[in-house]
Amino acid sequence: MEDFLLLDNEFTAEEKLIRDAVRQFVDKEVIPVMGDACEEAKFPLHFIQKFADLGLFGLTLPSIVGGHGKSAIAYGLVCQELERGDSSLRSFLSVQNSLCLYPIHQFGSEAQRQKYLPLMIQGKLIACFGLTERDAGSDPGSLKTEAKKVSGGWVLNGSKQWITNAILAGIAIIWAKTPEGIRAFIVEKETEGFSTKVITHKMSLRTSMTAELSFKDCFIPDENLLPGSSIGLSAALKCLTEARYGIAWGAMGAAMHCYETALDYCKNRKQFHKALASFQLVQKDLVTMFLEIEKTRAFNLRIGQLKDEGKSNFVMVSLAKLNACKEALKIARSARNLLGANGITLAYPVIRHMANLEAVSTYEGTDNIHHLIAGKYLTGLDAIN
Repeated sequence: MEDFLLLDNEFTAEEKLIRDAVRQFVDKEVIPVMGDACEEAKFPLHFIQKFADLGLFGLTLPSIVGGHGKSAIAYGLVCQELERGDSSLRSFLSVQNSLCLYPIHQFGSEAQRQKYLPLMIQGKLIACFGLTERDAGSDPGSLKTEAKKVSGGWVLNGSKQWITNAILAGIAIIWAKTPEGIRAFIVEKETEGFSTKVITHKMSLRTSMTAELSFKDCFIPDENLLPGSSIGLSAALKCLTEARYGIAWGAMGAAMHCYETALDYCKNRKQFHKALASFQLVQKDLVTMFLEIEKTRAFNLRIGQLKDEGKSNFVMVSLAKLNACKEALKIARSARNLLGANGITLAYPVIRHMANLEAVSTYEGTDNIHHLIAGKYLTGLDAIN
């Protein structure tokens, strides 16, 4: 996609190098296989090692803990390029980085960091994040999973729903109620009483291996409690803010792929003896798509700059996620319409992106939740509680 606003001038040479490496991987290895992967509802497992080889796990973590010490903008560009391939790939990376590596680094003990971070950064240990429950989605504070203190540890009971990476995960970061409030625990796959169940019949994020987690009298040793999670639910929300940042960039990757596909299709498809792109209404749709992509990319870049400067906040990220998902879904729907009947076949990426964006728009906070987060900031009045 052309650099209309010359945004490349705002990226460092290193950031562009990272972006281009991921873009090349997506163009050559991801896009050609994702249609079949979607139809078969299978995640291409060989991509995991490729992610590790590209240095995408622990991309922004400091080198002192084995991370790669790259910028928030670099991470955003990675998310953008991966989701240009498919939302499931960005989602996989987002969970490993923002929802699992981040809390262990931020809220874990030194022993936990040494035990888990190196393996996760190398892609040898996949993790998942368990906050959402069947009746606790937008209201995570109402979760029912409980951890009761016993000698030497805790006994965990409950369940989690819609958990990305769960089938592949060797550990799960589980948020549960305790007498002291909501805390986070590292639950290892081999823990007795811990089970997973694949969620099937999904029409969105079909290549993402999503599951339900169940805990029946699971004993969790004291050393697996994240000590920094003593701040309660706000610790979980900090993780979500990290994930939402990546989603904002990622959604634009899907939108860009839809736009590029529609533009190419309309320039080459002829009706009434001339290219579809020569019709006024078609040009109007293409211009609207292009405009929203450029506006959102500029918005995301500014949030990334502020994040790297330590000046961003969760309201900014909420607005970025809200805007990107809303506009990306509109763009995908416009592209599907421009492709006509071809818009519903997996021979083209548009219907796959459109279906994925339905889920991306909902998880990590629905648009209503993000409107209310911003609404509280603007008015000082809390419409949620």
